[in-house]
Amino acid sequence: MVNFGNMMKQAQQLQKKMAEAQDKLNEIEVEGTSGGGLVKVIATAKGSFKRISIDDDLLNKDEKEILEDLIIAAINDAKQKGESVAQEEMKSLTGGLPLPPGMKLPF
Repeated sequence: MVNFGNMMKQAQQLQKKMAEAQDKLNEIEVEGTSGGGLVKVIATAKGSFKRISIDDDLLNKDEKEILEDLIIAAINDAKQKGESVAQEEMKSLTGGLPLPPGMKLPF
């Protein structure tokens, strides 16, 4: 028979570890780049954007659309890198248990 007290204790420990992992993801920074490094975006692994750096050479009125596209590309690059870091952190937390595609923790 299953000991529900032990199961509850384990669930509470997992919940505490999940909260700690979420806090850690807020501290880890990733850098997304585009345009060969001319545009850089710094974000947390949790997805909060902190800084954008634009090379002075891109600050040309005639190249506004290019700059806008590069900013979006850098943001998407940072987001993807943050998701990868978060996935690795969660994998270490879950003991390497594979999660179904698209399933993110916490639920």
